[in-house]
Formats: sequence, structure tokens, C-alpha cells
Amino acid sequence: MTANTDDLLVATCRTMIRTLLSCLDNATKGTIYKIGLMPEVTAVRVLSGVRKSDAEELEWGLPADSEYNPPGKKWELYRDQPGRALEAMGWCVEKQRSWTADNPMEDPRSVRKQISGVPEDEFHMEPVLVRKKSLYGNSRKLQYPVDWQGNSIWMDSEFVVSAVVKIHFKPGSLKAGDHATVAVHNLARSLGSELLSLWFREKLYQAGKEFARQRLQSCEILAHELRNTLVKLGFVFSAINAQIGILRERWESLLQNHMPELEWKGPLLGELCALLGQRVPELQSSAELLTLAQKLQGEQHELATLYLSPFQDREWVKNKIYPKWEKLLLSTELWDRAQIESLLDRLENSLATGMSYDPLSNIDGLPVELLLRWSRLAYVQITSGNLPQLEEVIRLVEEPALPVSHKEQMLKVLKSLRAIVYTIPEVEEKATSILQSLRFGNRAEEDEGFGPDVLGLEFD
Repeated sequence: MTANTDDLLVATCRTMIRTLLSCLDNATKGTIYKIGLMPEVTAVRVLSGVRKSDAEELEWGLPADSEYNPPGKKWELYRDQPGRALEAMGWCVEKQRSWTADNPMEDPRSVRKQISGVPEDEFHMEPVLVRKKSLYGNSRKLQYPVDWQGNSIWMDSEFVVSAVVKIHFKPGSLKAGDHATVAVHNLARSLGSELLSLWFREKLYQAGKEFARQRLQSCEILAHELRNTLVKLGFVFSAINAQIGILRERWESLLQNHMPELEWKGPLLGELCALLGQRVPELQSSAELLTLAQKLQGEQHELATLYLSPFQDREWVKNKIYPKWEKLLLSTELWDRAQIESLLDRLENSLATGMSYDPLSNIDGLPVELLLRWSRLAYVQITSGNLPQLEEVIRLVEEPALPVSHKEQMLKVLKSLRAIVYTIPEVEEKATSILQSLRFGNRAEEDEGFGPDVLGLEFD
């Protein structure tokens, strides 16, 4: 049971004990034991209340040393069994009947008398019964507790024992079947109803907790799948930018043919490759530097063949070209540092050459307005934050005068990708809404800590 339900159980037992001791003048102490569910039926002492002399005030708590204190005593240890002292608890639970010890000297179920010969005080124990159907429904697969011979108990009864009430009395004041035992029996029925209510409360709480766990687990699984799907959709932007790369390649080729005075990265990278290649054979004595130089050579060749955006070019040079050259220059004097650094500076400056179109230049008689748009749009990087520029790119490709091969095919690709791109926000919004409903039920979207970025996605 949860802590909250335990508190309610203790409060219920406190009320029951107080009521019994108030009604029974000769009663001195009351204890209530909780009997666990089948088949374990572990008996656990919940609470004891002891009358202070003849006062109405009670002392509450559990005995300092008892086998029935939490976590309790298992059924196998208190049931009737040969060679072991008989317990009143075992009788009440197995027989579902009360036990009255009105003659301690003759009580065959006084554990203290059987073990040490010292009689206990007078007491009455009453099992608290609840209907089996109320706890277990109509299930036919119940696992019943068994006696020491392996025979199932309670199988033929419509009740199960949910608790046991034990009331102690002053010497000579208890008689089997008197009004005191009847009062305990009647009040035990009331306790049974209270315990059943608590059990239903606990089952409802546990069911709700399990449902919440499963709902959260389903939410996490669904979120993972949706996240993967949306990430895959995010690669649409890579496909769009690859098409723009074709526009960029054609634009730079056009400029190089008509404006030879401009400095481009290709020739500069060619010079760097040549200088590097001349000295690579001299690095045979250092496997580390040889590997570094060979890797640098491959990356310079690759960059020379790519038509990336200026930003991507700069990142490539910054992260792949500069660090390797710097390490080579620090490790050996095979190259002229000033010459290499000059080429690297010129390379840096050349990366945005294609964006430096002079509108006064006449290229193949193309309209200046078209050239200006082309020079600008050839270097855009489409993300979810600048989708309007995708429309501009499509209108540029639609221009009859644009001298780009396979325009119709490019146009079909861009329009198809555009259709997918515009569905991504809608998919993300609906996915967020579904996850909110699944995780938080009917909570509104503005619930704290759950915003539109529930999937943790950002498309670039």
C-alpha cells in the first residue's frame, strides 16, 4: 500500500480500537492485524491501543518486540503444524472463526503457556471477513493458502479473512459468547467494510499509477518514432540545398568564363596541393606526418570539386585545412610558412567570390535583374526559418532566360520537395498535440514544461 493508504488504514484501526474500548468497560487493550492477500496471507500488526489505568486516554503504538510487527509473520509460520505451538491467529485465519481465551490456564492456544508454562491474560480474537468476490471478482484461478498437509483453505467459503481484531480483558471479566464478544463480532463487520473500501482505493490508485506508467511509456515510444520520422523529413532540406548547389555551380562557371580576373578557390587549392605533393615523399620517416599530409591532400582535392555555400566552405577550411597545415608547419620546415599562409589567406578571401557580382557587367546579354537574383539565390541555404526564399528559387528556375541545363527536371524536384517541406510543421504540430494528450490527458498545451518543442527538433 502507499504511504497515504497506510495512514488511512492506521486511522481506521485507531477509530475501531477506541470504539471497542469505549464500549467495553472491562477491555484493557486492543490490537488489529492486517491479513495480506492470497496466497501469502501474511499477518501484520497495524496498531495497538492500551487503556491507561481506568482513564479514557489510550496509549498507541506497537510492542517493541513481536513477530507480527511489520513486515509481519508469514502464513507458513503461524498456521497449525505438528511440533509447533498452536496459535489463536492460525485458528482465526484458517477456520474464519473467533477464538475466546476466557480461561488462560486451560487455553490450548496460549503460545506463552505452551512454551514457558506462563498463562496469558484473557482475550478474544475475531476474524474480519470480506466477500471473496468483492476482492477477487469471479476469477476461477485463485491460488489459495494451504494447511500443513497441503490442503487449500477457504476454497469452499464465500469469504476471506482481511484482518483480525484482538481485545484483552481484565481477569475474570470475559466469557465466551457474552455481550463483549458479540460487540467485537459486530464491530468487526464494520471494519471489514472499511478495509474493503481502502482496498478498492488502493487498487484504483495502483491501476491509475500503472495506466500513467504505460501511457508515459507509450508516449516515449511514440515520441521516439515521430522524432525519427521528422528527422528523416528534415533531410528534405538537404535535397533542396543540393538543387541550389547546381544553380551555384552553373553561376560560378559563368562568372569564371566572363570574369577571369576574379580569384577562385579551385586554382588556389591546386597550388596548395602542388606544394604539398612536392614534399610528401620527404615525410616517409614520420608515419604520423605522412598520414596527416595525405589526408590534407585528399580534403583539398575534394573541396576544390565541391560547390558549397561560402559558410560551408569557410567551415571546411577552418576545421579541415587550417589545422592540418598548422601542424605540418610546426612539425617541419619543408614548406615556406609565409608562402603557405599567404595562399591560405587568399583562399579565405576567395570563398565568397561568387557573391561579388558587379551589376554593370554584361554576361551573355542576360538581364541584369536576372543576374542579380541568380547571384543572391545561388548562395542561400534553405532552412525551416527562411522558406519564402525557396519560393524565390523556384521562380528563378522558372525564368526562361536562365541558362541552366535540365531546368524542367530541377523544377519538378524543387516543387515536390516544397510540398513535403510545408507538411513538416503540420506533422510536428499534430504530433505534439497527440503526445500532449497521451502524456497529460486533457491538459492544455500551455501546461508548464511542455511547449511546442516537445520532440526536441529543429530543422536546418
